[in-house]
Amino acid sequence: MGDHQGLFVKLSLMFSKAKAYLGIVSLQFGYAGMYIVTMISLNHGMNHYVLVVYRHAVATLAMAPFALVLERKIRPKMTLSVFLKITALGLLEPVIDQNLYYVGMKYTSATFASASTNVLPAITFIMAVIFRLEKINIKKITSQAKVIGTIITVSGAMVMTLYKGPIIGFLHTRGISHHESSNDPSASQNWVTGILMLLAGCFCWSGFFILQSFTLKQYPAELSVAALICFMGMVQGAAVALVMEHDISAWAIGFDSRIMAAAYSGVVCSGIAYYVQSIVIKERGPVFVTAFSPLCMIITAILGSFILAEKFHLGSLLGAAVIVIGLYSVVWAKSKDGRNGAPTDEKAGGSHELPVASTTTTTTTTTSISHNKNNMEEDAGMLRIPVSEASSIIA
Repeated sequence: MGDHQGLFVKLSLMFSKAKAYLGIVSLQFGYAGMYIVTMISLNHGMNHYVLVVYRHAVATLAMAPFALVLERKIRPKMTLSVFLKITALGLLEPVIDQNLYYVGMKYTSATFASASTNVLPAITFIMAVIFRLEKINIKKITSQAKVIGTIITVSGAMVMTLYKGPIIGFLHTRGISHHESSNDPSASQNWVTGILMLLAGCFCWSGFFILQSFTLKQYPAELSVAALICFMGMVQGAAVALVMEHDISAWAIGFDSRIMAAAYSGVVCSGIAYYVQSIVIKERGPVFVTAFSPLCMIITAILGSFILAEKFHLGSLLGAAVIVIGLYSVVWAKSKDGRNGAPTDEKAGGSHELPVASTTTTTTTTTSISHNKNNMEEDAGMLRIPVSEASSIIA
């Protein structure tokens, strides 16, 4: 029986340590699917402003019931400060970032859009340092790795932006890509515009992670935060869509790729993603959440080559490779920080136990001394301390 309990405890500890990794890795598969499904819907005429609204309407409907039921007893009181933060979160990622990403993806490709997210850890790290969520001691090798990795990552992003290069067939592609090689100046201009929009979206997304970290400290209810972000994104996205899109027919949606994109991205990449990110941010910080984006790029590139017949440009490939090198320099430093912090936590846990043992010893000693005092009074000043009690006092 004891062996089974020990095994269960070990498995529980292993899962507790691995759940952050499992959650973020699972999200990369979800994001990769979102890039493909969204690209298909945009190619079929879906308006990106309308897609943002429908996406977060679905996400709100999916997450709100769970938040209302599961967090009804632990949900903190809503304050003006928290409400303003959630409003800003709903504007940063659901509205600004996603609209920029959809346009940037349409001008480039799903594979390139996923590759551009590799710059997220560097931008998030810089913002985390500015807002004192990450500490830098330039004398330490881990801090040096973070700084050097960030510089390399930014350099890779510049390569992707400034150098396009020839088309490289990735894996096995069939048919004609929706981004053919062309000498048309307008096509090149759209490509650069798309890249700039994607990078601007990354800045908004990084800001979202930083602000989410601060919000969760004031309002530690992950499901409620996710549902409220989706709701505010829907409301603000609808306002933007009504201003930017005057054609009523753009809001029409049928049982095709458009409703699939709204449903899939709403449930998986907004509702579930915001919730999982909230949990991991509380445990590991915002930089860790962005550390696995290269996996999404690889999955998207494989799916895009088969489903969308996309091709990778040499500049994108070189820039992505440089970004991955810089990224894993930062990830290595973060893992070292975690390992260095683990003994500290264990010591802290050990120190939590010491006062309990100390209290027990003190109580025993106090009792013994009190008993001895009574013996002294009864014997008119003669000191009689039994050997067993003397041993307990010395111990």
